Amino acid sequence: MRACIISFLALVALAWLPLPTRADPADAAVKLFQETKAKAESGDVTAQYKLAGCYAKGTGVAADQVEAVKWYRKVAEQNDARGQSMLGVMYTNARGVPQDYEEAIKWFRKAAAQNSAHAQYNLGFMYANGKGVTKDDAESANWYRKAAEQNDANSQRILGELYLTGRGVPKDLVQGYAWTKVSESAGNGNAKLIKLESQMTAAQVTTAMQLAKEISDKLAKLKKP
Repeated sequence: MRACIISFLALVALAWLPLPTRADPADAAVKLFQETKAKAESGDVTAQYKLAGCYAKGTGVAADQVEAVKWYRKVAEQNDARGQSMLGVMYTNARGVPQDYEEAIKWFRKAAAQNSAHAQYNLGFMYANGKGVTKDDAESANWYRKAAEQNDANSQRILGELYLTGRGVPKDLVQGYAWTKVSESAGNGNAKLIKLESQMTAAQVTTAMQLAKEISDKLAKLKKP
């Protein structure tokens, strides 16, 4: 009986113990923002790029597109392709600056010259839609290909569509299938591939799958130092 009473009292005591506090994600975000801002102000270019992202997304601080542009510009002017491409995005979408497609193109080109797949993708989009440049499907396909060959999944998917429709490139089901399969490996499913196979001969499918493997093998090497 005594043992039961002791056990009961122990349980009561435990019930009154304070529960461990959980870290507030908002507090963590604010702390990270403050640390990033301190590094950015000391001249760390990567921190400056991350700080711009914090202002753009409102992470740890109230969203402020003008401030985001200020920091993206600071990064871009140090010839950093990340900042250049994102500054182009800001001009394209009128975020923190008046919309200016020609200015966006200027920054995308600077970043693309440094092999930024993000900028190359955006140039593909700009040429496809005639924003800041004369609409040019062939030039659009050229930039999408450059980004696709750097393993940009969106560009791979679009390049596949261009081959399937013959937009900017000669229509080619084998190339279209291959690039679509490469992009599908990112987890988009294979429903489209099944539909494509019904439009192709067995020999074409075999050739396309081999081409997709060759492309994937080449892209895999990009990830290695």
